[in-house]
Amino acid sequence: MTPRLVASLKEAGVATLVALGLFVVMVGLRTDVGPTGALFLRTRWAEVAGLCGLVFAGRLAISLWGLRPQGGGASPRRAAALARLGAVFAPALLAAALVLPFVPGVNRYELDLGILVLTYVMLGWGLNIVVGLAGLLDLGYVAFYAVGAYSYALLAQYFGLSFWICLPLAGILAAFWGVLLGFPVLRLRGDYLAIVTLAFGEIIRIVLLNWVELTGGPNGIGGIPRPSFFGLPFNMSGEPGTFAGFFGLTPDPVHRVIFLYYLILALALLTNWVSIRIRRQPIGRAWEALREDEVACRALGINVTTTKLTAFALGAMFGGFAGAFFATRQGFISPESFTFIESAIILAIVVLGGLGSQIGVAVAAIVMIGGFELFRDLEEWRMLVFGAAMVVIMVLRPRGLVGSRTPSVALGEKRAIGADHVSEGKG
Repeated sequence: MTPRLVASLKEAGVATLVALGLFVVMVGLRTDVGPTGALFLRTRWAEVAGLCGLVFAGRLAISLWGLRPQGGGASPRRAAALARLGAVFAPALLAAALVLPFVPGVNRYELDLGILVLTYVMLGWGLNIVVGLAGLLDLGYVAFYAVGAYSYALLAQYFGLSFWICLPLAGILAAFWGVLLGFPVLRLRGDYLAIVTLAFGEIIRIVLLNWVELTGGPNGIGGIPRPSFFGLPFNMSGEPGTFAGFFGLTPDPVHRVIFLYYLILALALLTNWVSIRIRRQPIGRAWEALREDEVACRALGINVTTTKLTAFALGAMFGGFAGAFFATRQGFISPESFTFIESAIILAIVVLGGLGSQIGVAVAAIVMIGGFELFRDLEEWRMLVFGAAMVVIMVLRPRGLVGSRTPSVALGEKRAIGADHVSEGKG
């Protein structure tokens, strides 16, 4: 055997041993409930052997055939080709989103799934401002999502305000909490910043869980008012003062779902438009300078305090908007909806899509949230299949699906920056 084959077999063997240690506990041993209600231990060694075989074959293929991202001179050409593809793909994706409710065969399930995907697209774009543009690792983004949801629910219930009045208020309150988070972490970077933001998200959740008099505690808040279409409520009476009666339609519960779909689509497009516009402004360029090198950013005379606070505030504002929409769509909220796993999913969407890439975040949200439904029939195996798919994507595309970007400002012709240079401070 050649030395390369021997080294590859050793790497594959080590990876298989690590996988075996994990799969023996996670897959091989399962506790089930018997006919009498007693628990018994069931073993699944065949499944463990099959998974270890897949790990061995996959690691061997990576070692032998070099299934790793290749850098070098071809990266700018790939970036330019990707930019041309994005110029066509993004409008096509928008057109598909606009006509989805009227496509034959699309029913309530597809619309609800589309609403869920668009909600995560909006959250991903909001977090992309903080993580992708400003380079501030935020693991507590779900806190602003929760602030927006509870702000709308409490304002609507206690003060009788409509959704259209509560929506900007929820965003403002979330931005205020974003500034409050920004002040204590001005001197923190990297892992330390991530730990503090994670703690902030847990503090918000625990406060919501224990402040029973205001938030309802673990029981949550129910009966949250639904939005209306310019004062026309969605109900089944068909009276002239309702949506169906005003437009002469047959009352149908799908009308409200379609309205909610276009509402979250409009909010997501607003987030995208603001992000793109503000990135070209001085504050947007200051975010990118802060991301690449904070020391050099200070040396250029940029106010780092203001730069960080504006990133936290703007990202939190869009999280608050999404939270208000979530509350009015569900009609019920509780602290269980705003756990750390939500922050992890949103951050995974941003990283998987590509830091700073708008179209990449949208595609990653579709893949992670919408694609997850494709594995629903696999029951307990779907998490394993989905996790393996993410690992493969990150091995082949370590900087995300769209790792390249176009400079915000350029002297002369704008040329796409390859993914190999994005994370190295050469952008």
